[in-house]
Amino acid sequence: MHKSGKSTAPGAVLLDAEVQVESFRQVREAHRLELIEDYVELISDLLADGGEARQVDIAARLGVAQPTVAKMLKRLVKGGWVIQRPYRGVFLTPDGEALAAASRQRHQTVEQFLLALGIDEDTARRDAEGIEHHVSEATLAVFAAFVRKHAATR
Repeated sequence: MHKSGKSTAPGAVLLDAEVQVESFRQVREAHRLELIEDYVELISDLLADGGEARQVDIAARLGVAQPTVAKMLKRLVKGGWVIQRPYRGVFLTPDGEALAAASRQRHQTVEQFLLALGIDEDTARRDAEGIEHHVSEATLAVFAAFVRKHAATR
């Protein structure tokens, strides 16, 4: 029983309020950036594959309606990550290209880490898509070191 008279789960420890606030802030920030990173990475991939990224293609790849994409593209334009050209599609700005490259690198690091742990390719690819947005740079560096060490011992 806790001092307040409420029972606590076995092993449960209430974190310091400041630590908990920072943890939740970090998660909220990761959620905020998650869609932005997914969009710029997809736009980069579409541009590399076919030379253009059209709203209809983005919607099809993400499984969302075109108005959803249009709303997000306005947000990306406002943030300085993309530019839209009438009848020519969507293009990344230098900031958008940098964000797409960083996001792709994070994804590859997480996916390689999961593969090194023995996770099958399909699961590693899908899980990496979510995890990549929520790991700190410090954790990502440890993942990368683990992958390098694992590759060296194979």
